[in-house]
Amino acid sequence: MTDITHPWQRIFVALDTTDVSKAVDLANGLKGSVGGVKVGKEFFTANGPEGVHRITECGMPLFLDLKFHDIPNTVASAIRASLALKPFMVNVHASGGSRMMIAAADAAKDTDTTVLGVTVLTSMSGEDLAEVGVDVEPLEQVLRLGKLAKSSGLDGVVCSAKEVVALRGAVGKNFKLVVPGIRPTWASADDQRRVVTPKDAIDLGADYLVIGRPITGHADPIKAARLIAQELTDI
Repeated sequence: MTDITHPWQRIFVALDTTDVSKAVDLANGLKGSVGGVKVGKEFFTANGPEGVHRITECGMPLFLDLKFHDIPNTVASAIRASLALKPFMVNVHASGGSRMMIAAADAAKDTDTTVLGVTVLTSMSGEDLAEVGVDVEPLEQVLRLGKLAKSSGLDGVVCSAKEVVALRGAVGKNFKLVVPGIRPTWASADDQRRVVTPKDAIDLGADYLVIGRPITGHADPIKAARLIAQELTDI
């Protein structure tokens, strides 16, 4: 991606569907209203690399959101395989540890692909973390994993906007912070728990926003994207 010159370039729309034609139509229709597309496990499992190629034909940057989490060698191999799709961003679970993240970073070395670490899913609360044996609040875990991701050579992390300020202070200004769980004031929170508005997320210091259902589930996705872009323009 080139340098950001328009606020809407910070928006990656999540194409969470199994329908290739629907995803392609959305991507083509939203070009010029969002900065890129995010393809996750739902679409990739149903359609594989060929389906992703269909989407990227629109020419927008790709966030390949597959959240790799396995032994270091397997994750490194998965990252190398993903590079054939020329993603702008890929991600791994930071909870996989430093050796895994180092392997992921090395696999994408000397490429233009940004490798991110997923900290704590925005659907998770402190109670959810406790259920899996992490007896700290989300902020503490996000800071721990964010600093570990940076020291392991990753380019940034995925986090909730509610952790952006503290995380920015811990990792510095050049570490990319990608924020899902974004909901405009006029949209439902759905299954997200740690959510903020697009404007608030950018004000707090997010680099990129991942927005799905408020755009893709809207009766007029292009209108929804432009409403969000206008909100960002008014910052």
